[in-house]
Order: sequence, then C-alpha cells, then structure tokens
Amino acid sequence: MCILKKVRKKVTEVNHKKVGILLGIMCMLLTLGICIQIKTVSDSSTGVGKTQKENELRNSVLKWKERYEAIYQEGIDKEKELEELRTEVAKEDTDSVNLRNELEQAGTLLGYNEVTGQGLMIILKDANSAKVIGNATDYIVHDGDLLEVINALKNAGAEAISINGQRIVNSTAITCAGNITKVNGEKVGSPFEIKAIGLTEKLNGALTMPGGYLELLEEDGVQVEVKEVQNVVIPKYNGIYQFEYAKNVE
Repeated sequence: MCILKKVRKKVTEVNHKKVGILLGIMCMLLTLGICIQIKTVSDSSTGVGKTQKENELRNSVLKWKERYEAIYQEGIDKEKELEELRTEVAKEDTDSVNLRNELEQAGTLLGYNEVTGQGLMIILKDANSAKVIGNATDYIVHDGDLLEVINALKNAGAEAISINGQRIVNSTAITCAGNITKVNGEKVGSPFEIKAIGLTEKLNGALTMPGGYLELLEEDGVQVEVKEVQNVVIPKYNGIYQFEYAKNVE
C-alpha cells in the first residue's frame, strides 16, 4: 500500500509537470501568435497609411501640376496678347510718325513753320533824296518792284521768302496805297529786306544777271544790296488761309 501510494504520488507529480509544461508551451505559442497578429495588423495599418499618404501626395502633385499648366497656358496667352499690342502700338507709332512728318511738310509748304537754310538777303532802299531829279515817286521802291523780285526768286527755285519779316505764301498780297506798302495786310517800308532760301548760286544768278530787274532798279537810283547767307532764317506765316470759292470735292 505504501508503495502504491508512492507510485500514484509520483505519477501525479509527473502529470502536473507535463500539464505545466504543456500550459507553458501553449502560453508561449499564444503569446507568439498574439505578437505575430499585432505585428501583422501593425504592418497592415502602416501599409494602408503609407498608401493613403502616397495617394494624397500624388493627388496634390497632380492638382499643382494642373494649376501650373493652367497658369503657364495663361502666361502664353497673355504674351500673345502683349505681342499683338506691341505690334499694334508700333504700327500706330509708325503711322503717327508718318502723319507728323506729313503735317510738318504741309506746314512748311504752307508757311506755318519757321525755316532756315542757305540763301540770299536782298536789301532795296529808296534812292537818295539828293539824287532825285523830277518826280520823286520814280526813285522809290513800289509794290510792283517787290513783286518782280519775288517772282524772279520763285522762278529760280526759292523754297521760302519773306519781306521785312512777313512770310510770302500763296495768298500773300503785296499792295501799295500812296507811299504805304502792305504785305499780308501789314505795313512795311523802305529799306525792304527780302530773304530767300534756296540754292545760293542759282538765286544770285537770277537776280544779278546782266539786264536783270535789280540792274534796272539801280539804274533808277534805287539802292540795291545782295548778300549770300549760309543760314537764312525766315519766320512762319501768322495769317489764316481762307477760301471763298474753292471747295473740297466729296
């Protein structure tokens, strides 16, 4: 009986040890399984989060790319508009310059611009009273004398002419009433200073040629002086062109 009790006790202790070991192994396996599960879940969550972040980043990049492309295209469109404006402005500037030049030329032809250039200065002065014999009016400068000199200068190619500061234009009237001479309606008197711009040699030759009008004036006692001037200054016309009969053709 004692031996049997000892055997049973031994078996019980062995069984308890086996059960303990088995339980320990099971606990270890369970712990290992739980750890593996946790790691798997963690890795899965990390992968999902990483994928989500990557997707968000990709979407953000795509959005910025679209915005950049839209802004870039808008910049190209604005550059085209700017180039068109530059072309238009350049054309307008060219037209403005051409128009300004045309107006300048027209103003010069009409006498509305002060001009300078090579030419002549002619001074006509009434005869010295001491040399007057008979009718004194035969020894003074008349409007007809001025017209003759002006026409000779025009025929010689004068581009601008003035008498005592009065610009000679197409509508200029040179008149004489008694001893009073008027140019453009303004009184002028002896000595008459006539300025002309043009080729100096040609102008001078037309006036001083033998038998020319200046020679005839000198024979009548009129004092004549002709000077070649490198820079003649002729003032602009201050009057207004008025047409009473001429009208534009529509």
